[in-house]
Amino acid sequence: MSYARLVSRPYVPRALGGALIGRLPTAMTALAMTLTLRAHDADFRFVGAATAVLAVAGALGGPVLGRMVDRWGQTAVLLSSSAVAGCGTLLIAFGPTSRAPVLVGAALAGAATPPLEPCLRALWPVLVGRDNLRRAYALDAAAQELVFIGGPLLVSATLLLGPPEAAVVLSAGLGLVGSLVMATSRPSREWRGSPGGHDWLGPLRSRPLVLLFVGLAGAGTAIGGLNIVAVAYAERHPLVGGAGTLLALSACGALIGAVVYGRTGWSLAPTAQAALFGTGLATTYLLVAVMGPTPVMALVSLSTGLFLSPLLVVSFGLVDVMAPEGTLTEAFAWLITLLTTGTALGSALAGLVMEHGGPSAAAASTALCALCGVGFLLGCHRLRRPVKQDSGASAAE
Repeated sequence: MSYARLVSRPYVPRALGGALIGRLPTAMTALAMTLTLRAHDADFRFVGAATAVLAVAGALGGPVLGRMVDRWGQTAVLLSSSAVAGCGTLLIAFGPTSRAPVLVGAALAGAATPPLEPCLRALWPVLVGRDNLRRAYALDAAAQELVFIGGPLLVSATLLLGPPEAAVVLSAGLGLVGSLVMATSRPSREWRGSPGGHDWLGPLRSRPLVLLFVGLAGAGTAIGGLNIVAVAYAERHPLVGGAGTLLALSACGALIGAVVYGRTGWSLAPTAQAALFGTGLATTYLLVAVMGPTPVMALVSLSTGLFLSPLLVVSFGLVDVMAPEGTLTEAFAWLITLLTTGTALGSALAGLVMEHGGPSAAAASTALCALCGVGFLLGCHRLRRPVKQDSGASAAE
């Protein structure tokens, strides 16, 4: 099925559009909050602390909200969490000079971030059928890149019209609107998790799934490292648009990778594909350490995204088939949490290594972490087991 026919299926535009709108705050809030706090003379130490609270709260809250969705359905959880997250974001907008409200707001905004990503991925089998899942996940991955391209642009556009607080308020509004659009759609209202999965480990009782998550955290380490290395490179080389250009090229590469993967047939087992794409990702990120001339660095940055989306798409499919009954949404939330955690660790590691060894060493160190993650993906491949069918291919192939 073509992408056009996929998008034209009933309820797909509403679910995908609502998820896209509601996910824009994930690419806006941290930036808008940073600009707001700096505009009110907050020091970078406090800005960093507030950003860390936002990220850590989001990583912890995601699986909890995912488990709530698996038990009680999507609509109530999406609407209530978006309301709480919106209130937290508004606390930041209206109290940027007071540290306590900012930290409380960041904690609420992070922990209650509506689980639109895992909810949409749990809905895809209902929206398009299992035969079209791989292409639907590819469309999802491509749309995710649009979020991280469009979010910062929206912040920049808002700054042309008003103070940075306006961008924070816009972020809160988009989260509420997107959640409302998706949560009130018929498939979301009718979706219910499978019975079971109510022990405390949830999806983490699946060993192959845990290995997949850890492998993705390794990939996230390289992604986080590039955020830091790109800034250092831009400080040393003339580059139009600075570090943002390199990161945008990486996002464009991921967009290309998602579209191409979704249109290509693969006979290789999904778990083997994950290891293959993880290896490709680690290799392209190792090339960043060369720190070549600007045209070369631009091509390398583009290449870093090419394997990311295929890795994510095949991982979405593996989560769908490997998650124990009744834990699907929580499993998708854990994927996001581990990937985000890896990204944060990669940024921290790159910053530490750069102080002593420079940007090349920083890029190499995080790329090697991604290569270590491939070992866990290979472990997932060895432990694969017969599971329910996924878009014409079993994880046990």
